[in-house]
Amino acid sequence: MKITRVSTDWVSLPFDRPLRSAIHYIAAIDCVLVTVESDAGVTGEGLLWTFGRSRLPVLDAMVMNLSEKIVGRDPHEISGLWRDMWGEINFLGHKGVAIFGLSALDMALWDMVGKAHGESVASRLGRARDRIPAYHSGGLWMTLSLDELTAEARAFKAQGFTAMKMRLGRKRWQEDAERVAAVREAIGPEITLMADANQAFSVNHAIRLGRAIERYDLTWFEEPVQAYDLEGSARVAAALDTPIASGETEYARYGFRDMLERKSADVLMPDLQRVGGVSEFVRVAHMAAAFDVPVSPHVYTEQSLQLCGALANIEITEYMPWFQPLYSEAMKIDAGEILIPDRPGLGFTFNPDAVAQYGIER
Repeated sequence: MKITRVSTDWVSLPFDRPLRSAIHYIAAIDCVLVTVESDAGVTGEGLLWTFGRSRLPVLDAMVMNLSEKIVGRDPHEISGLWRDMWGEINFLGHKGVAIFGLSALDMALWDMVGKAHGESVASRLGRARDRIPAYHSGGLWMTLSLDELTAEARAFKAQGFTAMKMRLGRKRWQEDAERVAAVREAIGPEITLMADANQAFSVNHAIRLGRAIERYDLTWFEEPVQAYDLEGSARVAAALDTPIASGETEYARYGFRDMLERKSADVLMPDLQRVGGVSEFVRVAHMAAAFDVPVSPHVYTEQSLQLCGALANIEITEYMPWFQPLYSEAMKIDAGEILIPDRPGLGFTFNPDAVAQYGIER
């Protein structure tokens, strides 16, 4: 079995109402869809996403540049292919956009090999579970008024979600504290609640706000300071009882090693396109397990479910509905948990009609 070709499609998924976090105004999700083909007729799929379609050519270029390292090779040699792509990006560096292309191709390779053997990625890695608790992350944005915020939180609870995440980032910490208090009152004490500051605060602001909201029993306080400020995040983590979660903008095992050694987060949140794909995600999770630190995947709900099925130190996953329109298969949720599919590969395939509907010109 040999890899014969890599191709890409571009799509844009618009929101009915733009979203706002502390650092982003989001009108649409723009994606590069990656397909790796083989001489056996088996294909593998990967996905990259960004805010702003002007960035798509850069992501696409990295995928196609690295495709030269895998075409003609056996997809079963995932470890060797990853190593060769890692070496190829040395000149550009092992952080940033260079990692994205490697990640997408690695995702597609794991998907392809699983399909070739009729096995899910979780089964190939060693299955640990068939369902995972999930927190709803597709709402409770800063664009909502206080009344809209609490109404949406109640709606998520009514839909059966037992965990959810809200966004913070007001200039006055008292306003964020008021919004956390309102959501907690709306959903009651039994629902798991997280808060994400999206890197908005200084260390002192984060500590002051963190202390004010500790009474509301947050499962974690996410990215309270700039992601690159590991020392600052460690100071916040040491000052608060609420666990700190971070890592969605960190790259590869070396970045996460620094986080673990500096104790900058109590929960690591690898993002598949920044961490280095499935292969490096597994390495990071095993490294975190050696520190008894839990891991929770960032955004990539569909693809991350296979990792949730195999990695015992993933305690909860992010339910982000952004990409559902692209797939032929739907996620299944029961009593606040997502069922982990046992379909071959990563378990989700691009729907050609959706790719055509949301496709954009290059």
